[in-house]
Amino acid sequence: MKRLLIAVLCFGGALSAAPKEPGAADPWKAFGSLLGGTWEGGGSGTPGSGTGGFSFLWDLQGKILVRKSTSTYPATKEHPAFTHEDLMVVSRESETSPLRADYYDNEGHVIHYTVSMSADGTSAQFLSDPVPAAPRYRLTYARTAAEHVSIKFEIAPPNKPDAFATYLEASARRKAGSWIPCP
Repeated sequence: MKRLLIAVLCFGGALSAAPKEPGAADPWKAFGSLLGGTWEGGGSGTPGSGTGGFSFLWDLQGKILVRKSTSTYPATKEHPAFTHEDLMVVSRESETSPLRADYYDNEGHVIHYTVSMSADGTSAQFLSDPVPAAPRYRLTYARTAAEHVSIKFEIAPPNKPDAFATYLEASARRKAGSWIPCP
């Protein structure tokens, strides 16, 4: 029974894993600390203190990576309780193009990011494209320990596109059993 369970979980994981061609480098390898699974955590910042979670899962036969996120904030004297939901699709146009991400949320925001990874693969930075007379955004995930990441979301004012100020900070841990790497 245990072997059957492991086989089922591995097969399910194989469906969400990026396909690899023989001899080809895995273009998504740098996402290793953030891939596959469901994460939960909490944080605080301008919107207040909240809890939530996100997932990074493969879709379209490993051609894109989809992040779905939900954060819940309790009522305070400044605002009623609310829930923030968003969807981000990470992709690349070709083997030589940079990773890009398109972000959408329930507040009507649409953000286009260029994605860069640290050389050691422990952090990912999503930097929004500069748009005249609009704020600029930077989202950073950094592995802090096995199965743990810190998250920072920063905003720069329209007239100073590189003067980022922290909007919120959070930490998350991968839910146990939500991702099982298969050999």
